[in-house]
Amino acid sequence: MRIQRYIAKDMRSALAQVRDAMGPEAVILSSGTVGDQVEVVAAIDVEIAQEHAAPRGAPQVTQPEHLVPVRRASSQLSDALVPASAPVAAAAAAKAPAREAQAAQHSELANEVKDMRRMLEAQLATLAWNDMSRRSPLQAAMLKELAQLGITQDLSASLARKIPADLSFSAARRFALATIARTVQVTGDRWLETGGRIAFAGPAGAGKTTLLAKLAARWVLRHGPRRVALVSADAVRIGAHEQMHMLGRLLGVTAHTVYDVAELPELLDALSGQQLVLIDTAGASPRDPELARRLQLLSQAETRIETSLVIPASIQSGAIEELMKLFAVARPSSCVITKVDEAVSLGGVLSTLVRHKLPVAYISDGQRVPEDLHPARAHTLVSRAVEIASRSGATADDEVMQRRISGVTHGHR
Repeated sequence: MRIQRYIAKDMRSALAQVRDAMGPEAVILSSGTVGDQVEVVAAIDVEIAQEHAAPRGAPQVTQPEHLVPVRRASSQLSDALVPASAPVAAAAAAKAPAREAQAAQHSELANEVKDMRRMLEAQLATLAWNDMSRRSPLQAAMLKELAQLGITQDLSASLARKIPADLSFSAARRFALATIARTVQVTGDRWLETGGRIAFAGPAGAGKTTLLAKLAARWVLRHGPRRVALVSADAVRIGAHEQMHMLGRLLGVTAHTVYDVAELPELLDALSGQQLVLIDTAGASPRDPELARRLQLLSQAETRIETSLVIPASIQSGAIEELMKLFAVARPSSCVITKVDEAVSLGGVLSTLVRHKLPVAYISDGQRVPEDLHPARAHTLVSRAVEIASRSGATADDEVMQRRISGVTHGHR
């Protein structure tokens, strides 16, 4: 495929240049203006160009219908740009239909150009992947391995570039996984060791209340029921306040309720003698008109409250990225990964943790209280990602890799 750029004073002259240089089988990829001139980008298959230049009697190549040859584009543009000779009254009467026809022609051309661009991207991605597999088989193999783990394309490419070329595949794999583990930050078990005031924020159904119950139960088992308090700031979910008070009675600890996040500072003054205060906030929906205000209030109280983002591992990496953007206004200083037992891949979680450098405090992988809660360990999280990918039978064939390289992925990148 040969691609060339032409600049002329008008579209007719530009198309003439394309026809003279490449022949009538050239395909228009795009057109635009550069200053007061017209720019046209055209392409032609090398084999078609050679057969076009072949002597008379040589076999002819049939042009696929979805391409936009110069002769057809020239005819369409001429029809659209050159007005027919007609009386003024007839031209005025036909003005609206002519405009609609012109718009339809332009739309058709635009769609064909988009189809051509997608086809070229797919072809270039195939060539790029085949070339990488031939020239750098270790790098290609590692990109496949990381894709199977669900690691995003940008992080996979960055890791593959760092791998020394003289390593074996197993050594390169260990190198990549170790690099991810070194990059993931963790907080350790400090909440249950030294206490704090932690507000858990996250989407509805992320497991915030269950997480709070596990942490409170762990504290009671380790330190007793004194100097710990539970707070429900969830006035959205039906029965949330009653559930928190029931949990407090089961554990023998005090439980409190507020009906708005704005009431938290006053309540925290009353709980100044408590070493650990766990705050359950309302599950958020992106369409909740009150979400931005509640998150803003949490961010304003960050000197007294640590906001921890609860991320369910069961959602896709694209949804995790949206979650990070949505809750960024609350300025979370840590996160907790929940529902690990329901995840089909942890690659999206790992990619997000590396990209945003958000420390992980705990990992929750079940409903049992308090057993299914573990202080986050980076190497354990990476090992769990490998285990889940192996158990789910995740694969990445050449077609998947070509789509990742071209950026045309289904689901996440």
